[in-house]
Amino acid sequence: MFLPLTKEEFEARGIIQADFIFVTGDAYVDHPSFGTAILSRVLEAEGYSVAIISQPDYKSVSDFKRFGKPRLAFLVNSGNIDSMVAHYTASGKPRSEDYYSPGGVKGKRPDRAVIVYCNRIREAYGDVPIIIGGIEASTRRFAHYDYWTNKVRRSILIDSSADILAFGMGENILKRIAFLLDKGVPVKKIRDVRGTCITAEKDYVPKYDFVKTYDYDTLKTDKKAYANAFRIQYENQDHITGKAIIEEYDKCILVQNPPMPPLTRKELDDVYSLPFMRDYHPSYEKEGGVPAIKEVKFSIAHNRGCFGGCNFCAITFNQGRTVTSRSIDSVVKEAEIIASMKDFKGYIHDVGGPTANFRNHSCEKQKKAGMCTKKRCLFPTPCKNLNADHRDYIELLKRVKEVKGVKKVFVRSGVRYDFALCDSNDNFLKQLISEHTSGQLKVAPEHCSENVLKYMGKPSFDVYKKFSEKFYKLSENAGKEQYLVPYLMSSHPGSRLEDAIELALYLKKNKINPEQVQDFYPTPGTASTCMFYTELDPFTGEKIYVPKTYEEKRMQRALLQFSRKENYELVKKALLKAGREDLIGSGEDCLIWYRPIANKKAELSKKSPQTKNYKQDKKAQYDKFSKENGKNKKTVSKAVNKASKSKSVIKKRKK
Repeated sequence: MFLPLTKEEFEARGIIQADFIFVTGDAYVDHPSFGTAILSRVLEAEGYSVAIISQPDYKSVSDFKRFGKPRLAFLVNSGNIDSMVAHYTASGKPRSEDYYSPGGVKGKRPDRAVIVYCNRIREAYGDVPIIIGGIEASTRRFAHYDYWTNKVRRSILIDSSADILAFGMGENILKRIAFLLDKGVPVKKIRDVRGTCITAEKDYVPKYDFVKTYDYDTLKTDKKAYANAFRIQYENQDHITGKAIIEEYDKCILVQNPPMPPLTRKELDDVYSLPFMRDYHPSYEKEGGVPAIKEVKFSIAHNRGCFGGCNFCAITFNQGRTVTSRSIDSVVKEAEIIASMKDFKGYIHDVGGPTANFRNHSCEKQKKAGMCTKKRCLFPTPCKNLNADHRDYIELLKRVKEVKGVKKVFVRSGVRYDFALCDSNDNFLKQLISEHTSGQLKVAPEHCSENVLKYMGKPSFDVYKKFSEKFYKLSENAGKEQYLVPYLMSSHPGSRLEDAIELALYLKKNKINPEQVQDFYPTPGTASTCMFYTELDPFTGEKIYVPKTYEEKRMQRALLQFSRKENYELVKKALLKAGREDLIGSGEDCLIWYRPIANKKAELSKKSPQTKNYKQDKKAQYDKFSKENGKNKKTVSKAVNKASKSKSVIKKRKK
């Protein structure tokens, strides 16, 4: 049974007052890929009653009063993705669809949804407890650069006037807060729960060891201070080594308590065993359902966290770098549930997660000492202590494939190819390529320039080349014709026109024509966004070149799709600007042909004497018909056009 979404469903359950009311920017989909579904089911399993207000009408308070005032708190999120990312592309253009809304219709949630929803709740109920969470709250919990306004905004906790911000994966955080609220502890007294941010008076001293960054006025004006603050935040996101962090404002301080430890394997198994309906609420059927379910309905998430450490990814600030995974039995049980569904066709679309082939802790040391603060597991080269054993994942895929009704199991979420190459043998790659790839394997080298890869936190391109060679060799050995589909990114901090040209030349040489190219999107909570804003590497203090102008971003993107006709002028402009005229022409390495005149026909028609005579003839006709029809311009023009058409028809017939 779905949790109550309407007043009728609420009353049918016999609930007089809900303990918690979730307000979310997504349509209600009761599937473990949706944060609202997981957290609401976790609270329900703890014995609390939960109601859901999905995509409320935010222009008034009436929709927020649907279920009345909750006994314990409102829980607010923007949905599975940041509301600004949901609404706008990297170039700032409005998106045509919202995959998390019924029928894909856009406009169902406001910009900066968390702030808007909280303001409406305050308007309706005053000092009711409000707890915010999800990706929008997690990545904006500190003062942050906002790409859409090109300014440093305050913490979303302050702008939303919420009481507590829960960051990261929220199951145990919410369980602890719910317990305290249920015991009668006032929300303003709940200050030291791990995985939360709170605001406090200036003289407040956190329970945990803490480190101070800067005050907001400094952060919004001093880019060096901003970059340094980001580094401090990044280094304190581990649940073992992380300290509390203080950020100062005019009348208060923001306190981030250390992260909540990730769920144990047993706890993670328990979460995925909850009674999810695994579909969107039936009320959306008439609108065509919710498009986002299609990607995940027949997929399984087996892990959380990522120690890959890509600078453009917000996982470090949300799920964290510590990897935890479900037991094989838990994943198999979910596969059995999927196989029993009416519309299941026999294909498990994915068994993955943030990084598909991460199942264990990165190393033995990390289990007790936490993640290294000054080092990364895979960048710039793999750590000698790295545990790259894939046997458990191989067994997992094998067991899922053996489930009755399952014909094929695919791995479509990101495979970290450099990690796969660290394994002592090729058993995982052989199985992946022969059994779990459907003709194409998507991987993410992102670029080929060593200069750009350094700032992305990605391995050397030589590693991708090595993987590519192995992939095609193993595909051939398996008797399969298969291809790699590389994810590529343009305009990342550090990327010059020369770097984009280097990537374009690689694509041409290897006959790769990317259908899609991701233009770097500066979203809150990533090291790359910090680089974009400050033009500094927050980890080294090094000055970085950043492509920021609309024109250069368009040129870099066009270079990665140089063969498209509509990109010709942009590619030509980029090559001339970079002093690479040698790449314009008919040579083997040339990216585009030499076209001295962009539109030759148009140029010829302007100079043609025939065109000149035609204009003179038309003027003579106009003068003639003016005399016959008076000064009515509309009548004269119609007569001239009719005569012109008649003449052209006669000429065609003669030919």
